[in-house]
Amino acid sequence: MLAAAVRALGVRPGATVMFHTRMSALGHVVGGADAVILGLQDAVGPQGSLMAVTGWADNTYGMEDWPDAARSLYLAEMPAFDPRVSSSDPDVGRLPERLRTWPGALRSAHPESSMAVLGPAAAFITTPHQHTVDGFGAGTPLARLVESNGQVLMLGAPLETITLLHHAESIANAGPQIRVRYPMPVLEDGQRVWRDYQDINSSEGAYDYSRYVPAGVDPFEFLGRAALAAGVGRSGLVGQGLSHLFEARALVAFAVAWLEERFPRHAG
Repeated sequence: MLAAAVRALGVRPGATVMFHTRMSALGHVVGGADAVILGLQDAVGPQGSLMAVTGWADNTYGMEDWPDAARSLYLAEMPAFDPRVSSSDPDVGRLPERLRTWPGALRSAHPESSMAVLGPAAAFITTPHQHTVDGFGAGTPLARLVESNGQVLMLGAPLETITLLHHAESIANAGPQIRVRYPMPVLEDGQRVWRDYQDINSSEGAYDYSRYVPAGVDPFEFLGRAALAAGVGRSGLVGQGLSHLFEARALVAFAVAWLEERFPRHAG
């Protein structure tokens, strides 16, 4: 039933589909998270792939604001990020961790913005995801999702959770861009090494959205609604949950144009 519902929404057999899921919105799902993965596999077929953002459960984003004792303890004792075993960020929900641990799934190497992919496109989408590049920018799994004409499925999930919009933020010729720096422990030649990262501010916004987005409204929710209103994407029920499907390339193009129009670089 789930496979039929998402196919009716527009999920294409053979596509790479990045999904975000709010299980509680779907109603009772017989088989839980396993059934969702199996249903999505049925929908994309043996030539299709499934993708989800995993992040890292114990990352150090924002460490500069921690108490001195906690920061010192993490610097001394925290295990390095290991794509094979490090747990997904629980804030992204149950399904990404289930996908990460599914037999055959691969995970990209960026500790803060890692992605898991299951299916024939797994190696292409996840590699490389270098430590030194913007986690969501050019040359990342999100860029390759767009390159491969992938899709984004919001399976009962709120539009504010569309991770692909971070890719649009990163590559848009817009500014000023709000960026952050943070340290992460990673493995290099089998040794734990602390490496400094810099990226767009993905938690509070890469741009000053308050100039265009009403107070109390999440910028990605606003952008997602604007895209749907412009005909970029389709909506429908899957189970009891309102769901949305976007073509990755079209969504990024819409968001980049929206950002570049409102945050032109020459305006400072």
